[in-house]
Amino acid sequence: MPHQPTRRAVLTALAAGTGAALTGTALTGCTTHSVRSTAPAASAGGATPTDSPSPRPTPSVTVTTATGPVAVPGGPVRVVVLGSPELDSAMTLGITPVGATRSALDPGLPDYWPASRLAEIAHVGDTGSPDPARIRAVEPQVVLGSQDRDGTRLATLQRIAPTVLTRTPGPPWKENFQLHAQTLGRQEQAAAVTSEYRRHTDRATAVIRDAGSGGRRISVLRFVEGPPPGVRTYGRQSFLGTVFTDLGLGRPDLQNTAQDEIDLPPGQLGRADADFLFYATYGDPGRAGTTATLAGPVWQSLGVVRAHRAFPVDDQLWFQGVGYTGANLLIGELQRFLGG
Repeated sequence: MPHQPTRRAVLTALAAGTGAALTGTALTGCTTHSVRSTAPAASAGGATPTDSPSPRPTPSVTVTTATGPVAVPGGPVRVVVLGSPELDSAMTLGITPVGATRSALDPGLPDYWPASRLAEIAHVGDTGSPDPARIRAVEPQVVLGSQDRDGTRLATLQRIAPTVLTRTPGPPWKENFQLHAQTLGRQEQAAAVTSEYRRHTDRATAVIRDAGSGGRRISVLRFVEGPPPGVRTYGRQSFLGTVFTDLGLGRPDLQNTAQDEIDLPPGQLGRADADFLFYATYGDPGRAGTTATLAGPVWQSLGVVRAHRAFPVDDQLWFQGVGYTGANLLIGELQRFLGG
């Protein structure tokens, strides 16, 4: 089996901003955060050199968003992100945001990123209810979000900084990444990221196929704290669904549909049975129903559970890591589960 880097190795390289492309994740660009001075340096004698012209400011760029054209400053580095998909885009492209929202039931931002980078990011409210005063305080040059989640507060956000909204944060994550790259002036880095992703999926697909798991049905469940608590699964038109499709993986009938989120009613847990099952919890396992479900007779009767192929996974990566770095780390985990 080809060597796969550990998550620690991938994230160490990300934290260092090396620009290296590791197996499984394209790492490009530096981890810029604040605007740097463009004033010419003083000479040894204290005079300011005048023989070279001052750098010209990068011209503004107009991008086409879900809400129409938006003019953004050229090469912005002070960025606020309003969800984990936008966070993944910025971080993958080498920009550590000055501010970010976080999911209401999580203690912090997705921890598949290095703690050293996350520590630089100011908390600007919960995802879905950002705090305009906190956003204004970090003086962003641009705000990244989605129309589905943030469209009702667009006017308020635009008064703070140019605001770029995609239509929805989930299934079209690859297209959203391209808009984010254009907004941030990082198209060259984006091209390297997408090329490496294609190479990674090709390698992982071959490993999974050679291990005899290529035709297996993959099921996912997410236990969500209420009120009321519920169980969700995901179809082909979801972030997870697109990654599974890229790897040529099959799905159980309930999930083999052109949908994103699918609520799984009580008593229908058996419809999630498959060859492999991956499950996570958003919130507290007791309040989300995870603890009771896993101890119950229906769960214990599932063929995938009896075959010891039901695995708990990290919710922040599998269900919130919507983007190329999240996808590459997810593929690495799938390869370890299915390629052994």
